[in-house]
Amino acid sequence: METVDLKEFSSALPYLLRHKTVWSNYDELADTLYLHFKKPNQADHTEMTNDEIIIRYENDVIVGLTILNASKRKLV
Repeated sequence: METVDLKEFSSALPYLLRHKTVWSNYDELADTLYLHFKKPNQADHTEMTNDEIIIRYENDVIVGLTILNASKRKLV
């Protein structure tokens, strides 16, 4: 059985737990995973972390994550 190292997502866990529904989309061609905490959302600010995760904000609230190179993430 595979397990995923969730250290990268630790800062996002409060948002995952706060929302009853999280939408996800995976673009295989771009190898990008999109997580949406609110639909619809209109991000007005983004920030990229050192581990190639784009955090999307709407009115200073995180509304989604974009995870680049998703299939190449380290599995523990």
